[in-house]
Amino acid sequence: MAAPHPQEVEFEGARGPVSAARSDAIIARLEGKGGDSDLLEKHLAYEQAVNSDTPLVLGNKLSLLQNGPATYQAMFTAMRAARDHINLQTYIFSDDEVGKQFSDLLLERQAAGVQVNIIYDSVGSLSTPKAFFDRLREAGVRVLEFNPVNPLAGNTTAWKLNNRDHRKLLLIDGRVAFVGGINISDTYTSAPRRHRDRTRDDPPQDVTSGWRDTHIQIAGPVVADFQRLFMDTWARQEGEPLPARNYFPELAAQGDEIVRAIGSTPDDAKSLIYLTLMSAITHAELQVHLTIAYFAPDPQLRKALRDAARRGVDVKLVLPSYADSAPVFYLGRSYYTELLRAGVHIYERRGSVMHSKTASIDGVWSTIGSTNLDWRSFLHNDEINAVVLGRGFAREMEAMFAADLAESDAITLAQWEKRPLLQRLKEQMARLAAYWL
Repeated sequence: MAAPHPQEVEFEGARGPVSAARSDAIIARLEGKGGDSDLLEKHLAYEQAVNSDTPLVLGNKLSLLQNGPATYQAMFTAMRAARDHINLQTYIFSDDEVGKQFSDLLLERQAAGVQVNIIYDSVGSLSTPKAFFDRLREAGVRVLEFNPVNPLAGNTTAWKLNNRDHRKLLLIDGRVAFVGGINISDTYTSAPRRHRDRTRDDPPQDVTSGWRDTHIQIAGPVVADFQRLFMDTWARQEGEPLPARNYFPELAAQGDEIVRAIGSTPDDAKSLIYLTLMSAITHAELQVHLTIAYFAPDPQLRKALRDAARRGVDVKLVLPSYADSAPVFYLGRSYYTELLRAGVHIYERRGSVMHSKTASIDGVWSTIGSTNLDWRSFLHNDEINAVVLGRGFAREMEAMFAADLAESDAITLAQWEKRPLLQRLKEQMARLAAYWL
């Protein structure tokens, strides 16, 4: 398939849409940095073709955050600097040490005149006591429970228990956004140690010790699009009107990264996150590198991965060797044989729970977010991702992927075909419930 003409790529900057002439100049400058000169242009055009309604936004600064400790530290620093408002959307908000650190800091900022607004998922935070959120409400924090488990407490006329808010989004003053896979829970306080950092005196590392996850911090004009996604969730859930604040300040360029904010809901005709990932994989020419927490791909996605491998693309998947959801874990493994036979390289991360959801394609296209490659993410959940177009950030993603690969074990076809009968039975049982997992 021929790539669309680069003039079809439309950018948006701090002051709105960018002219066609400037768009062409931007592409020419980007391609002038060398290496596979037309790949970035192609992926920009394909990304534009997937959905022209969601802008490709220029002028952003990105910080790649790995694992809970570094991410929480960056979040705490940003929240302490808030002067107008903090908007937080999360699947899990636990009443544990990390949850208390977040709630105490949010209460502190609320008392200082910063308006705090929170959306939490009812199922994801099911074990969190009502009193935890009541304490926040009583201090003036606006708290919204997404699709309450109790149908009588619903915020909307339609009770949708299976529709969950899986997004992880933190916004500070409408100027800084955090997006990725990390919830608010003690689970994430232990980061995995690299094999070479361990000593002979260290105890054997349990497979579940440390959660491997990825987040991204964003400053720049695209933050307004993430803010709109938060506001859209609040409106769809019929939350009480938010206190007046400067939710959409004027945003100047902070860097040179091109970012698209993408949200998806079960009400969408088609998941835009799914479409953009499928497009990037389908048009990949060099490599497709994915780290996925819950891997239960639908037939189209499996075909896209097989086809990419068969046309010579280096397709590598880093998946969990252990997961907190056994059915999804075995469902994902049930697809290994067909993928391995097609030339897809599969690795399982050892020494930690792989919870990261990232993709790096052709050294120019990257994404980080809350979306897994499973039916639940694409059909039942509200999800959110940042898509980044550019070589600089892609190099950071590739370095991170290489580090994960070094901590993973390769799964070979010969080895896989000798797996025990009991494991095969678990895989087939998981297939029966694939849609609901």
